[in-house]
Amino acid sequence: MQIIPPVEAAVARLVVELDHDSLPPEAVQGARRLMQDQLAVQIGCASLPWSQTVLNLTRNRHVPGAAHVVFAGDTMSAADAAFVNATFGHGFEYDDAHRASSSHPGSCVVSTALAVGEEIGASMRDVLLGIVAGYEVYTRIGVLAAPELLERGFHPHALLSAFGAAAVVAKMRGLDLEQTTHALAIAMSHCAGTTEYTSSGGSVKRVHAGIGTRNGIRAAEMAEAGITGPTAYLTGTKGFYRTFVGREVGPDAASAFALGAPFEITRVWIKPYCCCGINHAYIDGARQLADRVELIDEVELGIQTGGNVIVGTSNANAYAPRSIENLQYSLPFQFALSLLGLGNGFSTHRAFMDGRLDLSDGSRAAELAGRVRITPKPELDTAHPGKWVADITVTYRDGTREHLFVDSPLGTSENPVSQADLDAKFRDLTVASMGEERSEALLRAINDGDDGMPAETMAKLLLI
Repeated sequence: MQIIPPVEAAVARLVVELDHDSLPPEAVQGARRLMQDQLAVQIGCASLPWSQTVLNLTRNRHVPGAAHVVFAGDTMSAADAAFVNATFGHGFEYDDAHRASSSHPGSCVVSTALAVGEEIGASMRDVLLGIVAGYEVYTRIGVLAAPELLERGFHPHALLSAFGAAAVVAKMRGLDLEQTTHALAIAMSHCAGTTEYTSSGGSVKRVHAGIGTRNGIRAAEMAEAGITGPTAYLTGTKGFYRTFVGREVGPDAASAFALGAPFEITRVWIKPYCCCGINHAYIDGARQLADRVELIDEVELGIQTGGNVIVGTSNANAYAPRSIENLQYSLPFQFALSLLGLGNGFSTHRAFMDGRLDLSDGSRAAELAGRVRITPKPELDTAHPGKWVADITVTYRDGTREHLFVDSPLGTSENPVSQADLDAKFRDLTVASMGEERSEALLRAINDGDDGMPAETMAKLLLI
């Protein structure tokens, strides 16, 4: 067996030694909440144009298999089904987020675990364990890469998905320590994807989850077949952290992957707004100001360095969104939509995409967005590591000023949505497609279902 460095060895042990019986109840509950939110988003976003394009493309080129595509019902290999389902799940900026790594693990780990579960005849108990394993590897690697990964222009989800999917497969297929190490090492060779879509658009952003997920599954399959990767794939002189993040991660970082470390899946961020999560704290602040919108003369939004790259002054179309990608990553317009009471949810963004919401020059929203000034404040990075916060200063027409600060936006683990609100989001995304009776049956199966239920049974509840 090759020598495996301490950090990489700790990652492999996390996957191999993780056991369902030792999971804390809050981790299992986190996995169930994540699954509920992600599967609802997959169903609700399956009919979006890019989702249908990916589905039709895959139908023409898929490998036969037993895993189901959500909504459509096609059966394919686990890699192909998860590719489509993860694309559905990340298709409209409404899927879960993880603050500390600036990423979206759910579309990757839920899609992979359910598809692999169908392929190998696993139970939902196995699926939930796979979700936790993938989530922990994905996010713990990501936390150590933050904030530089985002600041350098990479899309963290595009890079981390390959690791997450490979970890799910390694856990569910019972790969040993050496095979798991190689699965994750091979996954590193699939890391790619930048955030240029925030400026010049491109629906490929919607497919980043699917690309990383399918590649991570294939990486684990390669390792199981005997292909090997560089064992220092994270900490080597040309490994992930030095190459993508620009700094060294030492052997003491192995503690981040210890089984006794806090479970990141207990910190799932359920999005109440259908846009980039960096906007959410500002949206919460704007909602507090909506009753005084006519009195506002100017707004200054202090922003963190990484946030500025994505939704701020480094976003070429922040003040003139021409595409749905531009709008969902425009802080000035998301703030204006909230101030005006137009909403920041699924229906608002569909209305813009379908030409039913005018945000062109001269519109009320554009005029208000033009009064928003974005000021990068690096000191916010130091004061609030691992968080996306909103520093808001409003100047009113009479010259008075008001300051608001939001550090725990709605949906984060510090300010979670209630189960009732999570259920309401689920119904909003699923009832129109599958009807109230089937939507409720699916919701019960997710929340109260027997862990011994076959993954195939759960998958069939997702079909229209």
